[in-house]
Amino acid sequence: MRTQCTAEQLEFSSVGRREVVAAFDGGTVCSDAGALLLGKADAAIGLIDRLAGCFADHRRPELIEHAVRTLVGQRVFGLAVGHEDLNDHEQLRHDPVMGALLGKLSARRMRCAPLAGKSTLNRLELFTDQLQDRYHKITSDPEAMDRLWVDLFLEAHRRAPKRIVLDLDATDDPLHGNQEGRFFHGYYNHYCYLPLYSFCGEHLLCARLRRANIDGAAGAKDEIARIVAQIRARCPKVQIILRADSGFCRDELIFRLFKLSQLSISVESTVKCSVDSSRCVLASRST
Repeated sequence: MRTQCTAEQLEFSSVGRREVVAAFDGGTVCSDAGALLLGKADAAIGLIDRLAGCFADHRRPELIEHAVRTLVGQRVFGLAVGHEDLNDHEQLRHDPVMGALLGKLSARRMRCAPLAGKSTLNRLELFTDQLQDRYHKITSDPEAMDRLWVDLFLEAHRRAPKRIVLDLDATDDPLHGNQEGRFFHGYYNHYCYLPLYSFCGEHLLCARLRRANIDGAAGAKDEIARIVAQIRARCPKVQIILRADSGFCRDELIFRLFKLSQLSISVESTVKCSVDSSRCVLASRST
């Protein structure tokens, strides 16, 4: 026999003079209302629009329901509020807060959700350089994305700073399945990726996803050279300090910066490499 639930409220034990009641007439409810503050922050810096500009959409315009800006915004705001899994967007595609953030509370077509689901977002992330797949019609410009993070950092300063400290580090991104490119890392003692990060204070300058079967400093010299060159183009006189642990004390990284800045290097007995303070300082601290 099918159970029929007709109660509109559930009453619990009172607390003092107050009644505790559970009601189910709240309509559409969302627990991510704080994301509206992220929308205000995005309106100030234009992150979603600028990030969406790093993609090229080769789909037929008359058949598009979810624009690139909507897809990128869904992923960014979803990650920001803790929804890392694409499967979460099967529910988030109907979320009123997410729709308000992206300015799309209703769909143009019948029987279509206002926002994209997991399959559409998956095709955005698994893009290919060659438009040979009928299901992958959106391509990206990785170099434009790299430049965007540094541009946002530089635009956050009203005046050119006198000194910039670049923090460089690698960390583990634990894996819990048979993801492509997973490897066991002996230091972290589990299967993971080994992404490379560069920050200046609270500003992200670089985030590079890498496999874990490589040296922690792999690719660091090219990333730092790119970031320093972009900063120098805007702030030619700024003093730059590169701060990293001993895992990044590599000859190729030090000499690459030396060649880039054309500066002399002096090595101190405390395992610190410092470069002429008038332009750039390279520091390596052991842990």
